[in-house]
Amino acid sequence: MQKAFDATTASRALELAREALQIEADALTALHSRLATDQSVGQAVSLLLNCKGRVVVSGIGKSGHIGRKIAATLASTGTPALFVHPAEAAHGDLGMVTPEDAFIAISYSGESTELMAILPVVKRMGGVVISMTGKPESSLAKLADVHLDVSVAKEACPMNLAPTASTTVTLALGDAIAVALLDLRGFREEDFARSHPGGALGRKLLTHVRDVMRTGDAIPAVTADTRLPDALLQITQKGMGMTAVVDGDFRPLGVFTDGDLRRMIDKVQDFSKVVIGDVMHPNPRAIGPDKLAVDAVAVMEQHSINQMLVVGDDGKLVGALHIHDLTRAKVI
Repeated sequence: MQKAFDATTASRALELAREALQIEADALTALHSRLATDQSVGQAVSLLLNCKGRVVVSGIGKSGHIGRKIAATLASTGTPALFVHPAEAAHGDLGMVTPEDAFIAISYSGESTELMAILPVVKRMGGVVISMTGKPESSLAKLADVHLDVSVAKEACPMNLAPTASTTVTLALGDAIAVALLDLRGFREEDFARSHPGGALGRKLLTHVRDVMRTGDAIPAVTADTRLPDALLQITQKGMGMTAVVDGDFRPLGVFTDGDLRRMIDKVQDFSKVVIGDVMHPNPRAIGPDKLAVDAVAVMEQHSINQMLVVGDDGKLVGALHIHDLTRAKVI
């Protein structure tokens, strides 16, 4: 049975939630102020930027969860990275780490037994170590080539025990480093799309007109001397709501749409005598097959049209594109 709404409990819950968010916001503000005079982030970014291998991120417990996210963010923004669990690393997974890699070790206490067991090995291999701890005097901080201070005044947990504000600060600093590297590497939307081919941005930036256009017999096309009834048959059969009008070399001369037909109904007595070349729209909108599909969308939206012709470098008609083709490809 559902419990009755308790206004007092709800009010207390809201108060605690706001207090937790304020503690975490204050911790981020403190980190922001600390970075104004702390050169360690710049040093860390420089090391990662010049790293010839990959960035290996490691941590255990809540720090491990944050480390996984940092590694994922780095990898998706142009910095090759992976997460290695420190306990598994001590039992063979350390073989994934090479001397050319940079190692980011995360532990708020800076005394993680699992990390301290493997980091001396990483150092002996010649790898660069960057630590993220809340204790600048900890063993891990002293072992690292660069130490990043993620200390907080207190956790959002009422008992000051559960990692809350500290994990928020660590995650935010990881994001800040990833963003700095992204910009310094010249990483752009096209690069992001290549690492996210399954996402909406990937589809928009990787899908070209040639990938979605209709080709061959699916292209509605007639010559300029075609009678209107035959042109209408082409429009109906090809299902694009239009037909291209081409010359003998298959170069487009114009276009005729079903909208043009509707506008003719009150003006023409005998359609059988109408020649398509006399009623077509000359100089139709066209796009190249190597253009991005989103460019076709932009042209269609700008000119309020639902269809476009696709023309090759030689000026010949090579395809046709309908707004529905772009919708099916999830470009729109």
